[in-house]
Amino acid sequence: MIITTTPSIEGKRIRQYYGIVTGEAILGANLFKDLFASISDLVGGRSATYERELQRARDIALQELRERAQDMGANAVVGVDLDYEVLGKTNGMLMVSASGTAVSVE
Repeated sequence: MIITTTPSIEGKRIRQYYGIVTGEAILGANLFKDLFASISDLVGGRSATYERELQRARDIALQELRERAQDMGANAVVGVDLDYEVLGKTNGMLMVSASGTAVSVE
């Protein structure tokens, strides 16, 4: 399945639009506690563990997006947007959401 941030796919013609499709992943507060407790992981102001967890959340959100598009009969998703939000009473959760338009291309 082709997943792209662009509104079209070069060399492909969109045959059918199925509608908006989304995928989400939420990381809980324990993740942040564990990450910040591991100060030795910080190198040059960056946390490799935190970056791996963000990548994992993106992968989960995009996998959900892909599965939902397939369930609709699509073989591609165009116009994909990734958003990051901090949630919860104490901002202890991070949500990664992916949204786009499920389409069939030929």
